[in-house]
Amino acid sequence: MKTIARASTIDRQLSRHCSALGACRRCGHGDDVLPIVSRARSPRVMLVGQAPGKVEAAGGKPFAGRAGATLFRWLARAGLDEASARERIYISAVTRCYPGPSPSGRGDRVPSPAEQANCLSWLEDELCIVRPRLLLPVGRLAIERFLPRLPLDALIGREHSVRHVAGESVAIPLPHPSGASSWIHQGDHPQLLARALELISIRFAELGLIAEARDRSVA
Repeated sequence: MKTIARASTIDRQLSRHCSALGACRRCGHGDDVLPIVSRARSPRVMLVGQAPGKVEAAGGKPFAGRAGATLFRWLARAGLDEASARERIYISAVTRCYPGPSPSGRGDRVPSPAEQANCLSWLEDELCIVRPRLLLPVGRLAIERFLPRLPLDALIGREHSVRHVAGESVAIPLPHPSGASSWIHQGDHPQLLARALELISIRFAELGLIAEARDRSVA
């Protein structure tokens, strides 16, 4: 009963939170740029990305473009199909609005320190609501929010105990899935990614998420 009551409380809190987030205009972006909002309710895992891409500029589902397709292929390797992942993983980000294209013409612009500061309270509120046992930071900007500034080689493929505003979580970082990122194709990096996904799969199983996804597919 306590588990059901807690899930119901989280559901209500996230509904209120997401309504407020969807109306946020702190950064003064144009009317065609809206915050992305996760649809997950009663999640046990949080995934934190960097910022939405052009496909997500008008709000709606996070990771809806090509980078998202790659990310959900990775999560499927860990045991959760996209529909199950979107339902059971709360998808957050360092910033919630599309920052625009990179001046270099390759990829998207890195959100400014001011934009990151404007969005910080949304992330901290979500950590306090969800209190995730498992945290998946995706991309360097998100990884450095929780972990030391080290080469990705020293971070990916390992579990890390991290402290944040809501307490402590196990963090398993992932590289950015964007095609603009070359890290994944270098050296032993595919093996580091594979090891990270193995660790995530183990944690998904411990949380009962893989069994839930299997039961859902059978039903």
